[in-house]
Parts: sequence; structure tokens; C-alpha cells
Amino acid sequence: MSDIAAISLRDLKFSYAGAGSGGELDIERFDVAQGESVFLQGASGSGKSTLLNLIGGVLKPTSGEISLLGANLSSLSSSGRDAFRADHLGYVFQMFNLLPYLDVVANVTLALTFSPRRRSRLDGVSPKSEAQRLLNALGLDESVQAKRVAQLSVGQQQRVACARALIGGPELIVADEPTSALDAQASARFVRLLLTQAANAGASVVFVSHEASLAEHFDRAIDIATLNRAEAASYE
Repeated sequence: MSDIAAISLRDLKFSYAGAGSGGELDIERFDVAQGESVFLQGASGSGKSTLLNLIGGVLKPTSGEISLLGANLSSLSSSGRDAFRADHLGYVFQMFNLLPYLDVVANVTLALTFSPRRRSRLDGVSPKSEAQRLLNALGLDESVQAKRVAQLSVGQQQRVACARALIGGPELIVADEPTSALDAQASARFVRLLLTQAANAGASVVFVSHEASLAEHFDRAIDIATLNRAEAASYE
């Protein structure tokens, strides 16, 4: 495993236009090692999703440095950040962002459309076969895979989103409140599945949630209030 961190933030500051608009971040340092799983918790409005958008290159920091796998995101153009994200990050969204008119396998393989690098990592295995392997590993068999995602339960859609994030072996998996619509038992089951598959791929995981009970499944748990000096200052 490389000594280069999966994520390295230094003196990161971000604020939306307009005073008091919320989501401000002031983080002196935050590191995630390659292969590490990190649980990031915090109250609504504490900046969790903003931080993920900065890590994913969707937002640019006001100042400071964001380094992913040794690459400085701030030095990349908007299109360069998009390409980097497609190649190296698997994202599990809170609302999953699946395409309802496509079947399950097509939703999973869609991630490869935007990344020749991830396609090349399949080592000759067809995208369909790799999607089916991941879906089976996540508990979705052939009877489910041919369905359109609109026909699936919330829990099934969640696992499709997980397979899409994992296909092609991205080095970093980012999950933004993906268990918010599930009960405690289903949430814990999903987290175990996600972490098992990520570990098999050697991927790092940053998982954001307000469900503190899930923290026990991760290598490390952090409350964003301990990272974000802007959040702490708002209570002084």
C-alpha cells in the first residue's frame, strides 16, 4: 500500500456567498489513509455534505489545499476535477441518483461510461459480468438485476448505488447519508456489505451520517464539530 494519503486536507476554508448562509468550513487538517474507513457524523447543517462536495471536486475551497491520492484538486480545471472524480471516486448519494428507466445492470455499468481508467481495471471482464458479480455480492440476484430500478425497494436501490460506486475499483468511496431512509437493522446490514466490498477492492471509505450507532463498523469515527473551527466558533 502506498504511503500517499487517500485524502489530505490542509488549512481548508470554505464559505458560501452571503454572511450566515451556513455550511462554512475551517479545517486545519484532515487525513484519511489508503484502505481506511472513516465515519463522519454531525448535526444537520454542520457542513458534512459541503465537505464531501469539496473532497469530490464539486466545490472549490476559498483557501487551503485538498489532496486526493497525491493530486492537488485546486490545481485542476473544472473539467479536470470532473475527470479525476470519475476515475478515482465512487459516490453513494443520499437519494441514490439512479436512472429509473434503465435496468439494474445498466445503472451500475453507467459509472464506466465516464472513465476509461475504471473500464481498463476490469482486466478483460465485461462490464456486465462485473456488475453482476458486485450485485450478487451485495445480495441482488439475477431475478432483481433485470428489473428497472423504479421497481425496486429502497434497500435494493441502495445496493445498486453501492455497486455503481464500487465498479472499476475506484480508490475512494464517498457515501452521503445513504441509510437515512432505512431502519437501524437494514442500515447496519448495508454498512457491513459496503465495507466488505470496499475492503476487497482496497478502497478507502468516508461515510457521512447522523446515525451514531453505525460508527462501530468503521476504523475511525469523527464528529465534524471537532474538525470544523467555523462550527466551533459559532457556539462561542
